[in-house]
Amino acid sequence: MTEHAATPAPAEPLPPVVQFSKVTKRYDNGLVAIRDVSFTVEDRADRGEFVAILGPSGCGKSTILRLIAGLRPQHPATEGTILIGGKPVTAPGADRGMVFQDYTAFDHRSVLENIAFGLECRGESKAERTEHAMKWIQKVGLDVDRDANKYPHELSGGMRQRVAIARSLILHPRIILMDEPFGALDPGTRYNMQDLLVALWKDLKATVFFITHSIEEAVYLGDRVYVMSPSPGTLLREVPVPPPDRPAREMQRDPAFMNIVFGLRDALEKLEAVAAKSAGEA
Repeated sequence: MTEHAATPAPAEPLPPVVQFSKVTKRYDNGLVAIRDVSFTVEDRADRGEFVAILGPSGCGKSTILRLIAGLRPQHPATEGTILIGGKPVTAPGADRGMVFQDYTAFDHRSVLENIAFGLECRGESKAERTEHAMKWIQKVGLDVDRDANKYPHELSGGMRQRVAIARSLILHPRIILMDEPFGALDPGTRYNMQDLLVALWKDLKATVFFITHSIEEAVYLGDRVYVMSPSPGTLLREVPVPPPDRPAREMQRDPAFMNIVFGLRDALEKLEAVAAKSAGEA
């Protein structure tokens, strides 16, 4: 009798990386930051996904990121459920790294010490964390010999943001949360940082949530763009966009690229007009 190999059981589908179900955040003073926000970002372990978030000022974009991060006072949500890898968010964790706009760094620590801080908290030896931090100094385009022992006040804005990115990504988070990280940079530096971020993202294969006021930046970086309504923020549209396959300076001059930008700009201008009209009638 011929024996047949058993057919392997199909692999269990992975839970979504992030799932919001009718999430509302209301503060004690009655302010509603977001209302009934629902979305699902599937686990694409082979490459990760880049989600850009656009919307009028005050529409709750940062609230969404901080709810994912488990940061107070935004966390916990007032209503609805937030699942990370199928589990409720209870607190911040090393699986989620966050980069802010304001170049957060420890002023009394060198570049090397800032980047290695998370590894120090994790209990790695000084030799191990120094070795890893040196590699990340290079990964983010800084010079080990020239920059490792500098302090934040000795760095330009772009250099400080490279340090902030390295400090977060050295922990290899599954989810990277970025709240307007390039907003204060000059255009040339901003292009360079966009290209750097794409390269790092492809290497880490993480899921990135990226807030920006720049439509061009959102369309360039994103696999999809979420468009939020005026406050209280709801998710109005999800727009799939082409992945970044060329340097930022080149791709952002492409006519097809600019058509997507113009369409989103028209939508956002209408949202801004609605928000201004509502504010005037209040």
